[in-house]
Amino acid sequence: MKPVSLGQSPLQVTPICLGTMTFGEQVDEATAHRILDRAVERGVDFLDAAEMYSVPARAETCGSTETIIGNWFARHPGQRQKLVLATKVAGPSRGMPWIRGDNAGLSKAEIVKACEGSLRRLQTDVIDLYQIHWPARNLPAFGALVFDPSKDKPCASIHEQLEAMAELVKAGKVRAIGLSNETPYGVHEFVRLAEQHGLPRVATVQNPYCLINRSYENGLDETSHRLGVSLLAYSPLGFGLLTGKYDNTGLVGEHGRLAIFESMRKQRWGRPEALATAKRYNALAHEHGLTPSQLALAFCYTNWRVASTIIGVTTVAQLDECLDAWGTTLTPELLAAVDKIRWDSRDPAQ
Repeated sequence: MKPVSLGQSPLQVTPICLGTMTFGEQVDEATAHRILDRAVERGVDFLDAAEMYSVPARAETCGSTETIIGNWFARHPGQRQKLVLATKVAGPSRGMPWIRGDNAGLSKAEIVKACEGSLRRLQTDVIDLYQIHWPARNLPAFGALVFDPSKDKPCASIHEQLEAMAELVKAGKVRAIGLSNETPYGVHEFVRLAEQHGLPRVATVQNPYCLINRSYENGLDETSHRLGVSLLAYSPLGFGLLTGKYDNTGLVGEHGRLAIFESMRKQRWGRPEALATAKRYNALAHEHGLTPSQLALAFCYTNWRVASTIIGVTTVAQLDECLDAWGTTLTPELLAAVDKIRWDSRDPAQ
């Protein structure tokens, strides 16, 4: 895997990133460390975490993912310098008052304090890519489709958030900054204000991008491309829907987060339309001699929009399967069939 650059930052990473939100809930520390060992062994040099992880979010496990990674760094002196480490500061509370309370609005003080907490848990002096997990302002996200201005609440301005990031960069605690779950407007405003005021420029936007959620293509791809902001694609397997493991059973059983956690089934990935559409893509993969995972991952791996694809796993075997899909090519005929399904079903997990 040839390294790719992240935006206009000095960061270069592998085009596959190990996402870690399963660490601390579905994955215990010992297994997480084996997964990290294997990822590094196979050449992955990019890790992504967040202060609110693991998922599903609980007060008891908040920060546990970063702690597990920090303990792994402590056990492997020298590894930290070989890896690009990304994590995120949570936006205003989405039913998680244990992070900063219900009325937090991503103030400068909150961002700085959150970063210091992540540094402590990760047992490192610097975060390579520090991202805002979701916007401070009110907007439709995580499955909401309609903007409702009546839900606006006071929050820190984009300018204030950038000033907080500037303070962290100046202090040497952060190397580059990014956004997540953002819109074309948000990405544009962060870049515009950074350029206007001489503040750090966002390098990346981390948004969902997969066969059952291509909403990134609805204008954000053009915005990011023209502004030089790289996409980090998360949920390339659609929370497991695009692996085929739910095709026969539905979202029930003891395996897979959508089956295990009711809170996950209530989200966009648990919609009946999302499963029905995923089954169409999975059948298409089989028709072309591929596994569903190979089709879904190759769709991201080979897409010009994607700088690095974030994979999330619960076992070393799953990690190997995701990495083995690198190099899979999709014929023009197969891509045309993919687009036909999308035209019929649009983005059911948006």
